[in-house]
Amino acid sequence: MSKKNTTDKLLIYALGGVGEIGKNMYVVQYGNDIVVVDAGLKFPEEEMLGIDVVIPDITHLLDNREKVRGILVTHGHEDHIGGLPYVLKQLNVPIYATRLTTGLIENKLKEAGLLGDTKRILITADSEVQMGSIKATFFRTNHSIPDSVGVCLETPEGIVVHTGDFKFDHTPVNDQYADLQRMAEIGKRGVLALLSDSTNAERPGFTPSESNIGKEFEEIFRRAKQRVVVATFASNVHRIQQVINAAAETRRKMAVVGRSMVNVVTIASEMGYLEVPEGMIIEPEEVNKLPADRVVILSTGSQGEPMSALSRMARSTHRKVDILAGDTVIISATPIPGNEKYVGRTVDELMRLGAHVIYGPGSVSGVHVSGHGSQEELKLMLNLIRPQYFIPIHGEYRMLRHHANLGESVGIERENIFLCDIGDVVEFQNGTARKAGKIPSGNVLIDGLGVGDVGNIVLRDRKLLSQDGILVVVVTLSKQDGTILSGPDIISRGFVYVRESEGLLEEANRIVTGTLHKLMSDNVNEWASLKTNVKDALGRFLYEQTRRRPMILPIIMEV
Repeated sequence: MSKKNTTDKLLIYALGGVGEIGKNMYVVQYGNDIVVVDAGLKFPEEEMLGIDVVIPDITHLLDNREKVRGILVTHGHEDHIGGLPYVLKQLNVPIYATRLTTGLIENKLKEAGLLGDTKRILITADSEVQMGSIKATFFRTNHSIPDSVGVCLETPEGIVVHTGDFKFDHTPVNDQYADLQRMAEIGKRGVLALLSDSTNAERPGFTPSESNIGKEFEEIFRRAKQRVVVATFASNVHRIQQVINAAAETRRKMAVVGRSMVNVVTIASEMGYLEVPEGMIIEPEEVNKLPADRVVILSTGSQGEPMSALSRMARSTHRKVDILAGDTVIISATPIPGNEKYVGRTVDELMRLGAHVIYGPGSVSGVHVSGHGSQEELKLMLNLIRPQYFIPIHGEYRMLRHHANLGESVGIERENIFLCDIGDVVEFQNGTARKAGKIPSGNVLIDGLGVGDVGNIVLRDRKLLSQDGILVVVVTLSKQDGTILSGPDIISRGFVYVRESEGLLEEANRIVTGTLHKLMSDNVNEWASLKTNVKDALGRFLYEQTRRRPMILPIIMEV
């Protein structure tokens, strides 16, 4: 371990991933050295109208860019790598990742035009990386994607362990076993702080093995008289392998639809992480040329996303694949909180087409298992690492709270457990820890090509427009004497249908004219005052008449 400086402190904080699902980004800082773990994105909440994705606010990292030694990536899921193209545009630092994770990151950087500018360093579970005064080592974990690792950061103040996303699967699909021995060895050396995955902290028992699903898939494929469509997360490489294995066992060919699914299958099979029998994969156009009981379609859309392949098939708008009566559709995923409505809508539409749909709570044990450990596995991790201090991460507040209770149940002192929001700093000095203020943090909203240019004010306006519409008032005044030369013309969009509301709009017209005449006679001719008074008078009248508050935009011109 590097030499300890008596004045330096160890700081740990999250820029995303606590109090929420997604956009994971955690920071460990000692003196002048900052190490970042993961840089994910999350999908927008319902009230974020028109927003495509959400990434962490990295203002604090940009303000300290000369101290950032690199970004360590635990695995290749979107909520851990999705923010990288946006972050690296502003903060060009080295990326450390395992082989498959690097392949998936490179695909993203290529699309963003950043591949040539970004330094990528390949690591394995046995690598050691010196990042200033902090040394990073790694340990193998199980998750729903290969090449997942946890991170051990040796700082002069003590060892910090970040588990990454994990479960303990004793019969993993790809024979990548979790390295329990190394975890126990790290614990034996004495760990100052543990940051651990809380996703399934509310779920008792153990998470079933991924390999259970293979048998269930095979059984469904055998029973299905027609085509089978399997929708899952594109990045769930182990699940994709199970579909391939079941298809091979039941002598079915496989078509892959959905851009992200095609990308992952291509990258993972080229790199040897997916074993695909020769000649198994066919183009979507060939699906209809084969007997219906000889085809499997692997698709995106397990979350009911409106533009995904499965949703388009359900609405019969997919260019290449139609759902036919009698097809079997397996939705092999649990809805992310907030997506239940979209998944339900997709299931309804599939059933209307006559498909047999296997989804949801009744079949979860059969066609989906989580990639995250349940309570007994979380306790096992706590017992292997035996940290002095514990910071639950990766989950909404209730999950963090449940994980904190598990920490207490295995003997960690309540005052040594820190429940954090994004931006909360936990400071360690001479073996003791305390909460020490907040750093700038929050959401950066991405809409089309705009990064961060849509903020709360714009969202508030969008909400207003979506609720009560807009009224534009156009008036032309004379420069000489301030009389009204033309107008007021009132344009309504999303407020009332003009042809059916002529009386209302004529009265609105009179109110605008009367307000302007009154202001002119009082010698008020500043544009700001004119606009404000028109807005207030018209807004009051419209609310009295309709109980609605449309956005009112007065446009006043002088000629």
